[in-house]
Amino acid sequence: MVSQIVKIQGMMDPHVHLRGMDWAHKGTFASETAAALAGGYTAVLDMPNTPPPTVNRLALNRKLDEIGRQAYCDWGVFFGASQEDNVAEFDRAFVHVCGMKVYADATTGTLLVNDPALLEKLYSTWPDGKPVAFHAEGETIETILKLVRRYRKPVHFCHISTAEEINLLMTAKEARLPVTVGVTPHHLFLTEDDARTLGPKGLMKPGLKSKGDQRALWLAIDWGIVDVIESDHAPHTLQEKASANPPYGVPGLETTLPLLGLAVQQERLSLDKLVALVATNPRRIFGVPSQADTYTVVDLASQYVIDARNLHTACGWSPFEGMGVAGRVLEVWIRGQKVFDGENILVAEGFGRNLYG
Repeated sequence: MVSQIVKIQGMMDPHVHLRGMDWAHKGTFASETAAALAGGYTAVLDMPNTPPPTVNRLALNRKLDEIGRQAYCDWGVFFGASQEDNVAEFDRAFVHVCGMKVYADATTGTLLVNDPALLEKLYSTWPDGKPVAFHAEGETIETILKLVRRYRKPVHFCHISTAEEINLLMTAKEARLPVTVGVTPHHLFLTEDDARTLGPKGLMKPGLKSKGDQRALWLAIDWGIVDVIESDHAPHTLQEKASANPPYGVPGLETTLPLLGLAVQQERLSLDKLVALVATNPRRIFGVPSQADTYTVVDLASQYVIDARNLHTACGWSPFEGMGVAGRVLEVWIRGQKVFDGENILVAEGFGRNLYG
């Protein structure tokens, strides 16, 4: 097959859970940023719900230190909103982070904030200049949109998964509210039918939805409602997934680009839109300028089958294992240095830089 070599400037995944710290058995900042490079990403933004949760300066300092010593790619971290009301920590944390994450619906970890008064206080008090990312589902999205109408602070809605949610956010965009929308590859390529086959490997939050919801997500991409494809990379060990109480989350950093490459080959997605969804838009939303010497070279015509044995993520599995995809990462360059050659990481731990602060 004729190759289709494409150069993508500054791929960035703004929604990953790199683990490390108290969950280093699931993955380390080194192993998961290696996975990021293997997936074509030059930068990732890490969520705050890995213990100790990033909700105060002490925990933030620990994360900044550990990720700074280990990360292969560039990075940023989110500060977490706390159900204990951590507004007093905002000013000290703000300069070091990419934004604030608020869990307004339940997920892995202990950061659920569902008191309406506290939600309003946290959102309205967060300093201007960096967005607030929300985990919000269903009716909770309407609650958050009421706050956006009142305070007009930029909000990024993570991993939107239903037609109903898309309709709410389409209306919000038509009203010119400062909102952006992310969807995940697992909601684009898997449905509740797959969840029955995958078992715990198909368990994530939000859960897999109907084929109708899936069609709505693809239409929202076509219509420009979706701004970002984010992996929501969230590794857990196979032992944990096989337990009586399996945790939410699936790995995704190494499979997102080839899945989207498959969509390009199938003419479900244009190449220009792919680049916007994985690079241009995430950088714009989270304030990261483009760098001419930071890019990924990918052969979108290269087809292969996802094989867990070839993954860099420490958890060593994927809900997409055995699926045929298109898009092989050939090279990744960061700040003029080749960091990945298609098989090997070429830089030392700690090469990656904090993009904020």
